[in-house]
Amino acid sequence: MVYYTAMKSRGKKGTAFWDAEYRESGHFALSFTQSEDLEKATRWLIREYGGTYLNITSSVLDLGCGNGRNLLWLAQTFGVRGTGYDISAEAVKQARVQSEKNKLNLTYVVRSIAGTLSVPDASQTLVLDLMTSHFLNADDRVQLIDEIFRVLKPGGFLIYKTFLLDEDMHARRMLTEYPTHEENTYMHPRIGMPEHVSTEDEIIALYGTKFTIHKVYRSHRHKGKDAKRRSIMVYLQKPEF
Repeated sequence: MVYYTAMKSRGKKGTAFWDAEYRESGHFALSFTQSEDLEKATRWLIREYGGTYLNITSSVLDLGCGNGRNLLWLAQTFGVRGTGYDISAEAVKQARVQSEKNKLNLTYVVRSIAGTLSVPDASQTLVLDLMTSHFLNADDRVQLIDEIFRVLKPGGFLIYKTFLLDEDMHARRMLTEYPTHEENTYMHPRIGMPEHVSTEDEIIALYGTKFTIHKVYRSHRHKGKDAKRRSIMVYLQKPEF
C-alpha cells in the first residue's frame, strides 16, 4: 500500500494553501458570516443557562479562527472577549482588521493549535473547535483535549465539530485512495495536509472521560452522493468540581 506523506499534485499546500484561500477563496466559500452551527449552540446555551456563558465577562478561545468571523459575531452580539488562533497569516490579518474596525476586545495569533495553548489555566468560558483539530495527528489531538480542559473554567463549555466517518461514503473512499500511517486519516489531495475523520464512538471515548457530553448532533446521510460529507457537533462541559 502506498502511504501519502506528501502530495504530488500541483498547487499550494498546507499553510500556503490557506493563505491563498483567504486571499482568493478559490476552493472553499469563505465569508465573514458567523457559523450557523455556532448560532445554534448559542441558542441552546441561552435556553439552558440564560446569559451565564454569553456576556461581557465571558472569554472565548477560538481554535482555528480563520478570518475571525465567529469571534467577531460573539463579541458584537454578546460583548464577549476572545482570542483566536490560526495557522494562516492572511486569515489573521483579515480578522485583526475587522476587530480594529469594530473596536472589539479580540486578539488574534498566527500559530498552530498543537502544543501548549498560550492562555492561563481556568481562564476561558468557551472554547470553539469547529472543523479544526482533525488536521492534527493522534498525539496532538490527545494533548489538545488536555489543554482545552486545562484552560476552561470549571463549568465552561467546549463547542466541537468535526467530520463523522460513520456511514460517510466519501470519507471511506478518501481513506482508500489517500491513506496515511494513522488509522482513519487520509492525506487531503487538495489541501496537502493529513485529515482525520472520527467515529462517534471514538469521540465519546476520547472526550467522555473528562467532559460531560450534553448534546450530539449528526448531519444526515447522503445516499448516492459520495461527495457530501457527514459531520458531528458536540456540546461538552468541564465539570464544575
